[in-house]
Amino acid sequence: MPEQEERRVETDLDAVKIALQKREQKFLRPLIEELQPYDLGQVFFQLNKVYRRHFLDMLNPDEIAELLEELDFEEQREILTHLGAEKTSKVLNRMSSDEAADLLGELEEQNVQSLLKNMERDEADKVRALLHYPEDTAGGKMTMEYVSVYDYYTVEEAIQYLRREAPTAETVYYVYVIDANDRLVGVVSLRELLIAQPNTQITDIMYERIISVPADMDQEEVAKLLERYDFLAIPVVDDDQRLLGIITVDDIIDVLIEEAQEDLAKLSAVGQTEMDVLTHPFSSARRRIPWLILLLFIGMFTANLLGYFQTTIQQVSALALFMPMIAGMTGNTGTQSLALVIRGLSSGQLTRERYMQILRQEGIVGMIIGTVCGLLIIALVTLWQGNPYLGLVVGGSLWCTLLIGTIGGTLIPLLLHILKVDPTVASGPLITTLNDVFSLMIYFGFATMFLHYLL
Repeated sequence: MPEQEERRVETDLDAVKIALQKREQKFLRPLIEELQPYDLGQVFFQLNKVYRRHFLDMLNPDEIAELLEELDFEEQREILTHLGAEKTSKVLNRMSSDEAADLLGELEEQNVQSLLKNMERDEADKVRALLHYPEDTAGGKMTMEYVSVYDYYTVEEAIQYLRREAPTAETVYYVYVIDANDRLVGVVSLRELLIAQPNTQITDIMYERIISVPADMDQEEVAKLLERYDFLAIPVVDDDQRLLGIITVDDIIDVLIEEAQEDLAKLSAVGQTEMDVLTHPFSSARRRIPWLILLLFIGMFTANLLGYFQTTIQQVSALALFMPMIAGMTGNTGTQSLALVIRGLSSGQLTRERYMQILRQEGIVGMIIGTVCGLLIIALVTLWQGNPYLGLVVGGSLWCTLLIGTIGGTLIPLLLHILKVDPTVASGPLITTLNDVFSLMIYFGFATMFLHYLL
């Protein structure tokens, strides 16, 4: 959190605490009305449990609905427990349908059905429809609070309808045009609607080449479409092109952050996105241990491998000085290539037709890096140890290992992608450990081959 934002939240927090201590709602109301929903969530998060209960008692259902949309599930569950079933249903009525569905999707089925029964029928029906879709699909991310008009409307009729429906819509940047069977036939931007003549038919100004998504499309693919076309929202349709809902850009930003955090977690071999700095130590350790045990066994193989070269190391002890450098440089180049490839695959820029191109490109990069670093280390080792043959062994090994590390970091995620396995499982630690094995094999293999020159 930026420093200026931290100071603002601390100021708001202090003011809220004073109001809660004095139990003065007339002092607290102006504070709450000035807070943005995000700031309201930050203040609640930093209150202790006693203050939280008093704080909730002073909020109306609309404010609690805004607060719930800004919190993680643990805090949401705490609020629902405090509110009770009847008041929770009133709050759910005031939440957007997609947010309410996301919240209920985390609860037990028995509690969900009880809350839905107490909700207003229209709102409950929307939430029930959304609960049928998996959370990570377009259907799971869409909202049903949108504005659509029939294709026989005039501009004036559409604007009148928009005035009535806009207060309950999540966004009114686009007005969607449907036919008598609720099939999506066009879209009109708010700007085009406002500048058109009142008696113009909506079909005369609508855009008919609509970009829409099916309800079962993966959320990451939806995010790519919105990014590609710079839309503020995208419609979701069924197999008959009937309009089901829309996905807004704010929900897609959440998706992009979630996907980036998930990929980063996998690359770091720390598990899924649910783990963060506040995760319980035992839970955090449980998720990290499987990867680390795998890497431990690979490391033991490396140690066993070094045993075969024990005689070489004993005869030329200076070889041990450059082991960390060889292994580290190889791991670094492999991780760089891995990050580049995964970024290309995630963004859609790296298609299957470009696989050979990226392999050639990274191979050339590896040779260039290997040549520069190899020549540099030859000179440094020769000057330091006074043995040009040792410099050639270290430099030649480094050239080979940097090339292999770069190609390995490129090839492994591509192969996993071809096999339809998430390439982010080829994590940085795994690539680094595998590169350690190959780099040390090459290094000590070279040293053993040219041992008589080194003595």
